[in-house]
Amino acid sequence: MVGSLAESEGQASDKYQRILEAGIKVFARKGFHNARVSEIASEAGVADGTIYIYFKNKDELLIKVFEESLAGIIERFEQVLAREPDPVSKLKRFIWSHLELLEENQALAEVIQVELRSSNKFMKEYVPARFFEYLNIIAEIVREGQQAGVIRPEISPGIFKRALFGALDELSLHWVLRKKGRDYLKSSAEQLCEIFLKGVVKEGIDI
Repeated sequence: MVGSLAESEGQASDKYQRILEAGIKVFARKGFHNARVSEIASEAGVADGTIYIYFKNKDELLIKVFEESLAGIIERFEQVLAREPDPVSKLKRFIWSHLELLEENQALAEVIQVELRSSNKFMKEYVPARFFEYLNIIAEIVREGQQAGVIRPEISPGIFKRALFGALDELSLHWVLRKKGRDYLKSSAEQLCEIFLKGVVKEGIDI
């Protein structure tokens, strides 16, 4: 009995993931408003009604795509940043990693950068707790740098995290809409490191 229950839970988890992945593909291909639940079900290899077992509607599926994806990104960033030796290196790595994700997950990038903005429910009602967690990674690096004496103490971690993310978000959106290549991501990362780090790092600190 225990074995069959575990198998059932495993199957449910597999279907949930397949639907999320199918949602990413269909939203990126068709656009959020044009995507149909039946198309997502077909892409996931499940019956149309199965979608509604896991998600109330298309908006909730889109939000879950964002939440689950961001949870994985946060976990990955925490592991990557833990290997960096100092706060300045961590900020540089954060910038590079954010932009590298676009190339690695182009369909997901399009969904998050373009289609997420098409959901009225997301824009008006959703409280993006995961997003705040993501932003706070930046703020914590700034605080760490201030404690270590390599970032100016008057810099507000709250303002800096929003400013840096705003720049990353705008460049990401431009990359998605204009179908830019890897060279654009590379030069963007280099420019952001130059602009943001030289603006906050104390004079005489090697960056």
